[in-house]
Amino acid sequence: MATDQRFTGVERLFGATGARAIQNSHVAVVGLGGVGSWATESLARSGVGTLTLIDFDHVAHSNMNRQIQAVDATVGQAKVLAMRDRILTFYPQCKINCIQDFVSEDNWPTMLPNGVNALIDACDHIKAKVMMAQWARNNPECFFIMAGAAGGKRLAHEVSIADLADVTHDPVLSKVRYQLRRNHATLRQIKKMGVCCVFSPEPIAMPNAPSALMSDSAWNNHSYGSLVSVTATSGHCAAGFILNQLARSALKLATI
Repeated sequence: MATDQRFTGVERLFGATGARAIQNSHVAVVGLGGVGSWATESLARSGVGTLTLIDFDHVAHSNMNRQIQAVDATVGQAKVLAMRDRILTFYPQCKINCIQDFVSEDNWPTMLPNGVNALIDACDHIKAKVMMAQWARNNPECFFIMAGAAGGKRLAHEVSIADLADVTHDPVLSKVRYQLRRNHATLRQIKKMGVCCVFSPEPIAMPNAPSALMSDSAWNNHSYGSLVSVTATSGHCAAGFILNQLARSALKLATI
């Protein structure tokens, strides 16, 4: 790590042990939209050695206001491939697994490669988020963070991280919390749910035109306005949480 000038800033911050742990880690990101694309960028620019990118969608012109891989040249391309190609321009040694699919009951968690150290959930589908949260609670050795809804938010400085039990002003995470508590009676009795989330307590700015904003399974981000300063901040917060967890875990092990 010390010989690679791209990541010397990470090494100065976390030390050789922490930086090496980040380089040797494997992080999966589900959803490469306004939050997940920036989270992936942060992970790659911090030296994460292996990334698994999961998203079924393709780049569209409407993505350009908030998704880092969305440019004219990538319109129509699978988001996972556009993100992979971008990362390889500045980090060609990064190992990148691209999975162009939705998370569903039929493929989760078998779609995850072996050896994943951390998982960022940045998808919009509530059923998928519930499945990943349940899996993460049962696999605490894999660091996990879930992103809430960034649509309808204007104030990037309001973005925060908290346990799912303490999240406010987020209809997506509210539904996830309800489903988890309904499925697990023990979660109704405890103050902390053990699911770390990125969210903003800022009230949602409603769109000018009324529309169907939410279904039972997915959050319709396209119905709300969006601002890259908010979505990118959410993605950086998610990545930062994971990077710190990876480094701290290695430092703890090194002192034993």
